[in-house]
Amino acid sequence: MNLTPKERADKAVELLKQCYPQASCSLINQDPLQLLIATRLSAQCTDARVNLVTPELFATFPNAIDYANAPVEKIENIIKSCGLYKTKARDIKAMCQKLIDDYNSQIPDTVEELIKLPGVGRKTANLVVGEIYGRPAVVTDTHCIRISNRLGLCDTKDPYKVEKRLVELLDPKESFDFCHRLVHHGRAVCDARKPRCEQCCLKDICPSFAK
Repeated sequence: MNLTPKERADKAVELLKQCYPQASCSLINQDPLQLLIATRLSAQCTDARVNLVTPELFATFPNAIDYANAPVEKIENIIKSCGLYKTKARDIKAMCQKLIDDYNSQIPDTVEELIKLPGVGRKTANLVVGEIYGRPAVVTDTHCIRISNRLGLCDTKDPYKVEKRLVELLDPKESFDFCHRLVHHGRAVCDARKPRCEQCCLKDICPSFAK
């Protein structure tokens, strides 16, 4: 099927919508701060592991002031199984202190402000903007980057370049849910090592399958 990247992106949106009608974030959270912290913990860690750790973490530290006042070792001990726990604990404590100092403990509602927080990159910022504030956002996690390349929507592994390209191709109203659906599809079908192409709802528009 000879499609332009824009046409392929539009078809991918519709096909994934049919396969995964409920596009949702798999990180369990009850408020914007919890989502921000859970997303920071998810770096190089599965969402399933994060969801095992966060109930104790969130119960121990209900708000930004509790994190900021806590010894960093106490945060480390709870999140140790998430990997890179020393860096993550330091970032979480510093992030909460900056929220208190600069934002009156409120989570910023733009990517530009969110990335000023320690440990918060564009992926985390876009997730918060889309999930909490309902704004158009492109979350370039590993599944998004891998599948976007396989679909021929981009030709780069650089997260920021992938984000910019998808912003160009996707309907803003669809972009955030599209990224959630790519995560579901990456886990279920389009595996990094052994993609199950014959089962894939995107195979008819996928250049990688055609090859």
